Amino acid sequence: MPLKVGYVREHFSTPLLQFQDVDQNQTFTLVECPSGTGQLISRLTKDEIDVAIALTDPLISGIANGSTAYKLCGSYVSTPLNWAVITGKDTKFKDISDLKDTTIGISRLGSGSQTMAYVMALQQGWPTENLKFQINNDIRGLLNSVNNGSTSAFMWEWFTTKPFVDAGEARFIGSVPTPWPSWLIAAHPSSTRAPPDALRSFLTSLSGYVRAFNSVASREGHNVEVIKAKFGYPEEDIKAWLKTVAYPEDCLVIPSDVITNTLSVLEKAGVVKAPEGGFDLAHFVDKDIVNLA
Repeated sequence: MPLKVGYVREHFSTPLLQFQDVDQNQTFTLVECPSGTGQLISRLTKDEIDVAIALTDPLISGIANGSTAYKLCGSYVSTPLNWAVITGKDTKFKDISDLKDTTIGISRLGSGSQTMAYVMALQQGWPTENLKFQINNDIRGLLNSVNNGSTSAFMWEWFTTKPFVDAGEARFIGSVPTPWPSWLIAAHPSSTRAPPDALRSFLTSLSGYVRAFNSVASREGHNVEVIKAKFGYPEEDIKAWLKTVAYPEDCLVIPSDVITNTLSVLEKAGVVKAPEGGFDLAHFVDKDIVNLA
């Protein structure tokens, strides 16, 4: 059976889509999760997918808060994610500081949009326990909420939301880059759902496409045309994004400080609470698959 790989169809997924285009043996099938990491984690929990390429912070906080639905098995993007802070086209909000004590839109509980709201609050010095959220499922629901006044703002990746801002549907009022590398890979802990040999083979092959995409030569020409064809983004936006993003040399390696540093920030933000004696990194990863560097 091919692995069911959950993903978000964004420009970050381009190497994965290139891999799928030439996967003649159909070793995996892609399952699109447009609502983001919260939906990916939900589908892992419900046994609807075997592997998820998802945001670092919700994956780590999920395990820290007791989820046994998955383990970390690899790395995908090694640079931070730039989260835009977006409000409605006609709202009174001009700056992040204006959002204190308002209701923030999120896609789902446990999503990156919620985690980063806590990080934003931490940076602003707001009490994280006072944050109020409204669940709006996807980008269209989030845009509707800031324009109908039910929420003040929401957070989403900058270049994904820029077309909506360019079209006059919303406004940027700031951004909050993640204090950690942005994407990791997680897999179902059952060897029947994610067989180790199949998972290692998938991650080894994916590494090749990631390295090719990450190369200087690809960045200077080929990547621009591929992203333009797959996503329709303006060329200047694609080039600007390519200057900010980097991928790992080997998807089968996770630097241990990615986990420890992320947990440290999440604990300060009140998203996770360390157990007595601290967190055990071995609890977060599938030791049979990934190497902790």
